[in-house]
Amino acid sequence: MTPKKDYTTEALKLSKAIDIAIDSFRKFKPTELSEDNVNHIVKVYSEWKDSLLNSEQKYKTIASLKYRIQEVFTYFQEGAGKTVDYFWGKIKDENLDYIREDKLRKILDRGKIKGRIEYEYAIDLIVAAEQEGRITKEESMKLDVMIDEFEQHKKK
Repeated sequence: MTPKKDYTTEALKLSKAIDIAIDSFRKFKPTELSEDNVNHIVKVYSEWKDSLLNSEQKYKTIASLKYRIQEVFTYFQEGAGKTVDYFWGKIKDENLDYIREDKLRKILDRGKIKGRIEYEYAIDLIVAAEQEGRITKEESMKLDVMIDEFEQHKKK
């Protein structure tokens, strides 16, 4: 049985990952981003870290952390290049137990969207994933169907 995670421990771990993300963007600016874009991203990541560590007690839940983890890791789960490679190398060096995974592929392989986080993730990435060639047109259509099914199920 895995031990129950507590907010403080997980928030501190995520704050280390945020520091690594910021460092990654600064050391290896993604070629597709301008300096202004990077400065904005760094500002947003800094705000996320501050909110993790200094939010009101009622917002300090493992469920809220899952959403923040999703936000922090999206670029690094889906991206490629020196920024992403550096990030995952540092995550490993710091022994942070985050794993790089292709969540869109997992959803496609499973054939079903499980929960609101996956639903929002699929909506956010479907177009970009097809444009970048990470999923085919057929997989995009399959994902569209899964999104519709999830929406219909939630309406009931």
